[in-house]
Amino acid sequence: MKDAPQNVTQLLIDLRDGDREALDRLMPVVYDELKRLASGYLRRERPNHTLQPTALVNEAYMRLIDQRQMNWQNRAHFFGAASELMRRILVDHARAHGAKKRGGGAYKVSLREISEAPEQEDLDLVSLDDALTELAALDAQLSRLVELRFFGGLSIEETAEVMGTSPSTIKRHWKTAQAWLYRRLKAE
Repeated sequence: MKDAPQNVTQLLIDLRDGDREALDRLMPVVYDELKRLASGYLRRERPNHTLQPTALVNEAYMRLIDQRQMNWQNRAHFFGAASELMRRILVDHARAHGAKKRGGGAYKVSLREISEAPEQEDLDLVSLDDALTELAALDAQLSRLVELRFFGGLSIEETAEVMGTSPSTIKRHWKTAQAWLYRRLKAE
């Protein structure tokens, strides 16, 4: 994430404090990074996916900015929320287009991207979302960690900042979450 973190953080603080012009200054600063995240998500999808990165970015950005009560802490918090919204949008899109839980028109993501396993098996986005929902019921922090790292593309350090913990704790929990998801998704 290449934007100057302090610039994005300051714009988010200005926006939170009621500076409506901050919104106009924020979009050009975060747009490229949001588009990079969206492109990364959509690269994992089927080739003829009907949702384009620009549409995903615009939808996520409008939802983010519409959350007027949101108390943006910093840049990492903003991009963490953006990753969560993009996940929701993609899963909603997959469900709306009749993606079946296993196979059919399901949107595929690589199991290897979640796990260190050597296989390059695919799973559908709806199954991944279901697994993350199940993981959240067991351990909400692990589920949030996967969302930030896998969907948000946040680094270990940025994830630690968003979650208010140390990078070493994030590394340890990341391995735990990967192992749990690998076993859960492999069982399907």
